Amino acid sequence: MFLKDIQLVNFKNYDNRSYHFSPKVNCIVGLNGIGKTNLLDAIHYLSMTKGYFNHADQLSIRHGEDFFAIHGDFILDNIEGTTKVSCIQQREKRKILKVNQKEYDRLSEHIGNYPSVMISPYDTDYINGTADVRRKYFDSAISQFDKIYLDNLIHYNKVLAHRNALLKYFNEKQSFNEQEIAIWNDRMIDLGNKIFHTRKQFLESFLPVFNRIFSLISSQECVSIDYKSQLLEGDFSVLLKAAQQKDYMAQYSTVGTHKDDFLFIMDSYPVKKFSSQGEQKSFLIVIKLAQFEYIKQLKGQKPLLLLDDVFDKLDNERVNQLISLVISDDYGQVFVTDTHKERMIELFDNKNVDYSLIEI
Repeated sequence: MFLKDIQLVNFKNYDNRSYHFSPKVNCIVGLNGIGKTNLLDAIHYLSMTKGYFNHADQLSIRHGEDFFAIHGDFILDNIEGTTKVSCIQQREKRKILKVNQKEYDRLSEHIGNYPSVMISPYDTDYINGTADVRRKYFDSAISQFDKIYLDNLIHYNKVLAHRNALLKYFNEKQSFNEQEIAIWNDRMIDLGNKIFHTRKQFLESFLPVFNRIFSLISSQECVSIDYKSQLLEGDFSVLLKAAQQKDYMAQYSTVGTHKDDFLFIMDSYPVKKFSSQGEQKSFLIVIKLAQFEYIKQLKGQKPLLLLDDVFDKLDNERVNQLISLVISDDYGQVFVTDTHKERMIELFDNKNVDYSLIEI
């Protein structure tokens, strides 16, 4: 699978522009603020139905316009001709995703059909941010190859919202109805257990891939990812019942898989506190490359790899190791942004690889 062409209409700083891509490596160069990252974000929309950097779709509409449209022509394995994917967002209306002019009933049906992996400077939020940021990343990663998990997650979040609204209502009315809360408890326990087991099983099978790829980038450190969940401490139904009074007082659900976290470890210490910026960036890059490999193994399909400004804070040795890795036959179509045209030419001219240089 690869993206052959893309057209952007009123998307962020683009009015109406089209680009043709190489099936292997695409170097997107230009000054800061010129739109390199926005082009990658448009590709991400075609893959994941939403932007990578801002999930408020209305903010992606060009200033002064009423809509944005992104159209991409994909070449798919074992399918003749091109497949057109379109993402259209009008102001104050729902977003539309189409494949060959046929609209999806639900956006979630599209996720995983055109997989992608993005590596960005903003990924440092996975280390320095809250548990919610890390959890959403792994949820997104799992959802690209497990549609049942995605459905469970969507329904769990709806149940959680209903339960929280009920707790708030009980608190305001100074009352509590066991039967009403029990309905939402049962649904939350069922869905939460499924989510917990999927996350746990995913990490157990993901870690060997992560460690193997990390050894290709750097052999100096020992790394791991620890899954933290309240459900590791006991049965969800028991935990939920024990937290009932606390939930009533807090007016929200204090126990569940919506509280899970993933801790990043290097040489037995938290990456957040004890690792340098270069080590942190290497850690995050390897997580994404491992995600790429994991999706490829499960789906038999190479995701698009989007590398946004990845060279900052990496020494020359790790840059060369990274580039040599992603241009190998193990990877498919790659998009790389950089402000230095000369650096791109120097990196790829010597690698005997088909690449396209796109100046924004």
